[in-house]
Amino acid sequence: MQITCFGNNSCQGTYALFISLSKELNLAFGKFLGGRKILLKPGCYMYIGSALGKRLSGMPLGRRLVRHASRSHDKPPHELRDHMIRFFQHNGLAGPDLQPPDQKKLHWHIDYLLDSQHAQIVRVIIIRSPDRLESALSNLAASLDETFVIARGLGARDARNSTHLLGVRNLDSCLAALEKKIPELLSGEK
Repeated sequence: MQITCFGNNSCQGTYALFISLSKELNLAFGKFLGGRKILLKPGCYMYIGSALGKRLSGMPLGRRLVRHASRSHDKPPHELRDHMIRFFQHNGLAGPDLQPPDQKKLHWHIDYLLDSQHAQIVRVIIIRSPDRLESALSNLAASLDETFVIARGLGARDARNSTHLLGVRNLDSCLAALEKKIPELLSGEK
């Protein structure tokens, strides 16, 4: 299963994208670190984000994730995008009219990595909840032996004292650890 869901039936939530990078990249993440480039080695990376749009009828989580799986200009989308759309429509995360963005503009730090054709989203974990769990999930992920910090604050433009783009040493053990601990995170959200 490429997409795993936790939580209630909310169309809002927090997510972790697992990205496979096939080639070394020297990449600037927008204005992060003044535009200085960061070397990313081939391997696996995890990005933690959220989509808590105020309009519940707007299906913010499905729209955000489909946006992430799209690339700018005429670049092909991530291989997982069509599967995402069908999964979201079937599981109440999107209506039948969910469409990829016409023209994706690079906005968030993660957009710069996801726009590379050497990066592919290979797995997604979704926590369906209107609660702000992004920092808690980021802290949980950063505490795992399976992850490492690439650059403090990377991927967390709007969340101070947090890092939302991490390297992953072992995808399978990282997924297993997160899938074991996310229910504990959810039970502590009240």
